[in-house]
Amino acid sequence: MEQIKAPKGANKRKTIVGRGNGSKGRSSGRGHDGQNSRSGGGVRPGFEGGQMPLYRRIARKGFSNHPFKTVYTVFNLSELNNRFNDGETVSIESLREKRMIKGRENMVKILGNGDLDKKLTIAIEKISAQAKDKVLKAGGKIQVEEGNDGK
Repeated sequence: MEQIKAPKGANKRKTIVGRGNGSKGRSSGRGHDGQNSRSGGGVRPGFEGGQMPLYRRIARKGFSNHPFKTVYTVFNLSELNNRFNDGETVSIESLREKRMIKGRENMVKILGNGDLDKKLTIAIEKISAQAKDKVLKAGGKIQVEEGNDGK
């Protein structure tokens, strides 16, 4: 029975450095003396040989709201329809039990994408107007704080 073999020269041995004269011996491929030849040597990222680095030459301008923004975990009605049974309550706790959210995620919004054919009770603060209509049309209930929905 014939075996497929790699062509000659295809499998090359790994070069072992710094293990005596038979290998890449004395300097291990780092050149001779100097900062980069030594362990821990080299310059930090962004260093430009003493020239003012780019990250310090460019002006900082403006304000970013990124650290303060509110991030919602979003679920569509189609996902709830697949994961929940008729008559169940959709809440932060039930989403956690079904492993749909994890960790410290506690800001959830329900969106109206997809169809809902089960009577679900929604106990989540944020729900879009379209999702609210579809839940009510399917015979479900919404337990949301007043004035905090849809936005």
